[in-house]
Amino acid sequence: MPAPSLLRLISLPLLVLALSSSLLAVDFVHEVMPILTEHCGKCHTGKKKKGGLAMNTRAELLDGGESGEVVIPGDADKSLFIQLILSQDEDEWMPSKGTRVPAEEIATLKKWINDGLPWESGISLGKSSWEPPLKPRKVTLPEAYAGRNHPIDRLLDAGLTKRKHSPPPPATDAAFFRRTSLDTIGLLPAPDDLQSFVADSSSDKREKLIDHLLSRDVAYADHWLTTWNDLLRNDYTGTGFITKGRKQITTWLYASLRDNKPYDQLVRELVSPTKESAGFIDGIKWRGDVNSSQTPEIQFSQNISQVFLGINMKCASCHDSFIDRWTLSEAYNLAAIYSDHQLELNRCDKPTGKMATPKWIFPEIGDVDPKAPKAERLKQLAGLITHPENGRFTRTLVNRIWERLMGRGIVHPVDAMHTEPWNEDLLDYLAVRFAEDGYDLRKLINFIMSSKAYQSRTVILAKEPGEDYVYTGPIAKRMTAEQLLDSIWQITGTHPEKSDASADRKTSAPTPPVRAALVKSNFLMRSLGRPNRDQVVTTRPGELTTLQAIDLSNGDILAGYLSGGAKQLVTQNKSSEELIEWLYLYALSRPPTAGERTVLSEALGDGRDPIAVEDMLWPVFMHPEFQIIR
Repeated sequence: MPAPSLLRLISLPLLVLALSSSLLAVDFVHEVMPILTEHCGKCHTGKKKKGGLAMNTRAELLDGGESGEVVIPGDADKSLFIQLILSQDEDEWMPSKGTRVPAEEIATLKKWINDGLPWESGISLGKSSWEPPLKPRKVTLPEAYAGRNHPIDRLLDAGLTKRKHSPPPPATDAAFFRRTSLDTIGLLPAPDDLQSFVADSSSDKREKLIDHLLSRDVAYADHWLTTWNDLLRNDYTGTGFITKGRKQITTWLYASLRDNKPYDQLVRELVSPTKESAGFIDGIKWRGDVNSSQTPEIQFSQNISQVFLGINMKCASCHDSFIDRWTLSEAYNLAAIYSDHQLELNRCDKPTGKMATPKWIFPEIGDVDPKAPKAERLKQLAGLITHPENGRFTRTLVNRIWERLMGRGIVHPVDAMHTEPWNEDLLDYLAVRFAEDGYDLRKLINFIMSSKAYQSRTVILAKEPGEDYVYTGPIAKRMTAEQLLDSIWQITGTHPEKSDASADRKTSAPTPPVRAALVKSNFLMRSLGRPNRDQVVTTRPGELTTLQAIDLSNGDILAGYLSGGAKQLVTQNKSSEELIEWLYLYALSRPPTAGERTVLSEALGDGRDPIAVEDMLWPVFMHPEFQIIR
């Protein structure tokens, strides 16, 4: 099968090695955390910082104490942390009181450090001094820097100036058009449109482009359906559909996105649903016996907390959370709002004898009537979630949109809204403005895109940043599975048949080609990261896996698209030079270099051989520049 030679080198043994390495990794939550809690927690968590050392988070541990660096990731033997645990000097050994750390636990700690100190984002050993606010907070904008008056730029420039950094340079017009098109409608700009935009000398052409792309109702809904399907566990096949224990909400969701339904109204219709929107809160009725934390009632508690408030109720569904302040009773009380019967609290799957009471988790802004019928309780809950004084609701949404557009949330990860944001003023300003703008999702996207910050050159990160992340510009992102396939179909004309689509657009306009978000998932989509959606998915993995590389280089599905596309391209009667120029402008939004043109011209011949055209498509579509949104 024609494919780039580098990808051909990837083999099954490498995949086995990668899987083996992951299986041998230390489990921080279940292996390391209990050791740290038992032997270190009394002196170094919460507000206690004996010797200046706090261990609530990975970042605090790495900051060290009065003795300087305490842990060296990757080198346990040179880490003072291990040296003090092993010390035989009673004046310095740790822990200073209580029993010594057993040898097998020391071995676990050493492996943890040698593995690079893995520590799941959002998990802390104790509460830090920062507590997320509930109510909205008005922000006073700082002075403009170098004439950059957009509120987002003023808020970001203040931090950059304080660190003596200059704002990132602007992206080229071509790069801006490509990124904006993929971010708004999930499609590449056509070559003619791209060239016209680059040639346009108007000072407001970027703002006009954003407006135009966001006005394309169907294309916008086709693209953003992917994000909301992930968030709302909405799919076309899979667990629960066969047994009627799960309902699609695609028709309702698609119409809501196409019509730009206000976000607060959209959420109220999900929490206090109509017949068309009831699939989300009803969750999945699993077949057979399930853990008590996976009943439909508890799924309800977990899902509305995660999606709309950025709260992890999964830990609190088994026991009082060790991630943040939520308790078992709060998780069950929230679930009881949805339940048709009394709920008994189960701690770690064991009945406690205590019964839950329908109750909202932020009583500062109101509560539900526990004696009201279920439908009324849900209506009251929908009002509380979207309450104007619930700043958690708006902060969570603007953080998700910022992450989608800029590559990383202001709070990271996006489901851990108890984590301190790297720019609290920016988060609060966006949240308040979003509410004042009528909870308009497209207006929010437009506002972020109109900033110089979004329109800047992207940053390529060598590795995932930690809690010490510092903003330097928008981060380049991988295409989603749907964006990648839509782009390939767009160029090759190999869209699936309309009968394969899984949603009704219900538009009077001419029906456009079928988009990937509306098609049932296949092996290639799943390999590229499209989830099964049995669980809420808020962020897809950004790294290329070995399995993905294999499927991209040798998979029959992709090979079929490229083979069919090559046959169609031959019929366009373009010369080889025209075909190469057209392909590069379409796929990469730039003309080919002299070297690329020479190599492809030699391989392509006169451009009339479908096999030669297919050989040309492979390296372009496999190129990182094609698969990355910059």
